[in-house]
Amino acid sequence: MEPENSKYLISVVGPTAIGKTALAIQLARHFKTVVLSADSRQFYREMSIGTAVPSPEELAAVPHYFIQHKSIFETYTVGDFEQDAIALLKDLFQEHDTVIMAGGSGLYVNAVLYGLDDFPEVSPALRDALNTTLRKEGITALQQELKALDPLYYQQVDLHNPQRVIRALEISKGTGKPYSSFLKGKKQSRPFNTLSITPDAERQVIYDRINRRVDLMMQNGLLEEAKALLPHQHLNALQTVGYKELFRYLEGDCELEFAVEEIKKNTRRFAKRQLTWFRKQPGTLRVDFQSEPSEIITRISDEGPIRQ
Repeated sequence: MEPENSKYLISVVGPTAIGKTALAIQLARHFKTVVLSADSRQFYREMSIGTAVPSPEELAAVPHYFIQHKSIFETYTVGDFEQDAIALLKDLFQEHDTVIMAGGSGLYVNAVLYGLDDFPEVSPALRDALNTTLRKEGITALQQELKALDPLYYQQVDLHNPQRVIRALEISKGTGKPYSSFLKGKKQSRPFNTLSITPDAERQVIYDRINRRVDLMMQNGLLEEAKALLPHQHLNALQTVGYKELFRYLEGDCELEFAVEEIKKNTRRFAKRQLTWFRKQPGTLRVDFQSEPSEIITRISDEGPIRQ
């Protein structure tokens, strides 16, 4: 049941490099409101180029929240984000009828829209054993195990994030049920209406945009950023595409050209999983990524009684 009020949270979601930031800013300017980032890679102030943090000009266009508000040395979970975002929205809706949220981290978006699922407790020894496997055999061994135990979640999760893979495995192995089977819980009621929008494009268009973005990141100093972060590569925040590949180059494990191509390949794979995730979300408004803002705003208005 929809909340009986005029407050709306509009979520701009979709694959990386599709243009979510630009669209979110355009919507925020139209509705005279603010943007909440739900991109878990952009939370950390030490990571800018490799996470495609909005430019200073974009950040100045409208107020933004949850952009580089944490350090890579801090632990910040999806549960922490949910609590912080809901508390902030409570305050923002005192002033605004509409708030924009943007990001490609499906788990973080859904935490705000629907709440988190309840998971059973599992033995800490199981997590320790999985971390031991990670150290001795690498992430590939864990990926293959997850593919066997939960092929559905394997298609959705960021396979290069050991924390996410281990979490899914410990639940799957500890309960004897796929991790994805626990992602169908009852949605929490929120005191605001929600509408999700995803800019859409042909897959090859998305892949071409990703390739160009990676080239631009390298031109803008991604290698130098990774070099500064190399001493901290063990931190969870840095277990992400764009940094891990360059860490391998910096440690002499591969050539730079190969590392850059790996970034492009792994980012394309990540985008494919994002597409799978968001296309399964009910009630998402799909718009051509080249649509004029006015056309999208008209479609939004047709979806619900959002005040102009």
